[in-house]
Amino acid sequence: TICDLLTIGYHSIHHIMTDGNSTTTTVADLTNKLTSDPKTWKNSPLVSVTQISTSGLLTLFETAQSMRSLVRTNGGDNRLQHRVLASVFYEASTRTSCSFQAAMMRLGGTFIHVDGGKGGNTSASKKGETLEDTIRCLECYTDVTVLRHPITGSVQRVALGGGTVKPVINAGDGVGEHPTQALLDTFTIWDELGVSLDVAGGDSKNAKTHEGQLIIVLLGDLKHGRTVHSLAKLLARSSIKHELVLRYCAPPSLEMPSHVKEYVEKFPNAKQEQYTDMGEAVKGANVLYVTRVQKERFENADDYENVKGAYVVDTALMESAPSDMIVMHPLPRVDEISTEVDSDPRACYFRQMENGMFVRMAILALILGTP
Repeated sequence: TICDLLTIGYHSIHHIMTDGNSTTTTVADLTNKLTSDPKTWKNSPLVSVTQISTSGLLTLFETAQSMRSLVRTNGGDNRLQHRVLASVFYEASTRTSCSFQAAMMRLGGTFIHVDGGKGGNTSASKKGETLEDTIRCLECYTDVTVLRHPITGSVQRVALGGGTVKPVINAGDGVGEHPTQALLDTFTIWDELGVSLDVAGGDSKNAKTHEGQLIIVLLGDLKHGRTVHSLAKLLARSSIKHELVLRYCAPPSLEMPSHVKEYVEKFPNAKQEQYTDMGEAVKGANVLYVTRVQKERFENADDYENVKGAYVVDTALMESAPSDMIVMHPLPRVDEISTEVDSDPRACYFRQMENGMFVRMAILALILGTP
C-alpha cells in the first residue's frame, strides 16, 4: 500500500539518523542536523531548537523573509498543492494552529484539524487509543503533522520513537519546548534589530544593524513558559555575533528552571542575570519579552492569585525604558501589557505574530522539500 511504501522511505531516513541501527532516535542524536543544505530539512521531524545549526537558522530566516515578500506581493503560491497538513492539538491553541493552517494554505496546500482536548472533535483518546496510533492513522491521509500535547516529552516520543511515517512538528509539549515559537521569536529579534550571526553570510543586511551587547529581558512566568525555555536555549546556541545577556525577571516561585540555565551555561558567549525588579531589568535592554502567568499550569488557585499581575508593562515603564527597546509577547496576554502600549512603535508583538506565519511557511516548505 501507499502507507507501506511511505513507511519504508521514512525508516530508511530514520536508520540513517541512528547510524544504521534500529534503535529509537533521541533529540541528542539530531543536534545541529538541520543545516544550510535543504536536503537536511527534507522529511525531518522538528521537535527541539537544538536540531538547528547556525547555518540552518540563517537558511530558515532567509526563507522566511522570502515568504514575507511572496505573501505581500502575490498572497502565496502553489508549491504545496495537493499536500495535506494534520493539525492535531490536545491543548487549546489559536495563534499556533491558525498560523500553521494559514501557512499551509498560502503555499497551496490544505489541512485537517483534530481537536484532541476535552470536549474536542476526536473520539480516539476517549476510546483509549494511544497517541502513537492516532498519529500513525492520521498520517495515512496527510504529509506532515503539527502536534501539541500537554505531557512534556510526548511529541518527541511520537516523532522519534520509530512508529511514525511522516515528519512531526512540535507545537508545544506541556512545559517542555515550543520550537517554532522560539524560531519566530528569534527571527523577530534578528529582523527588527539587525542582529548578525557568526556564520558565512550571517552579517545583517538591515540598513541599521545592531552593535554591542544584545540584552534580552525575559519577564513573567519563566517556570511554566515553554516559549521562554526554547527561546533561551535557541538564543544561547545560535552563535549571535554579539555578547548575549539574558536577564530573567520573575516572581520567586516562577523563576527560570535550573535545567534551562544549566543548558545556557554551556555557551561562553551567553551571560545570565537574575532580577525581580522590572524597572531595573529593562535598563539598557534591547528586548523586553513578556509572558503571562499561566493559570492553567497551577494546581492550587491560591498560588496563582498570589502571583498574577506581578508585573504590568504600561506607559510609565515605557517612558523610562530605552527608546529603541522592542516589546515582545507570545500572546495571549491577560493584563501583563496594558493596551495603551499597543500604539507605541516599540510594541512589536503583532508584527511578531505575523512573522509566525512566515516562519512556519518556511518550515513547511523546507520539511516538505520545496523551499
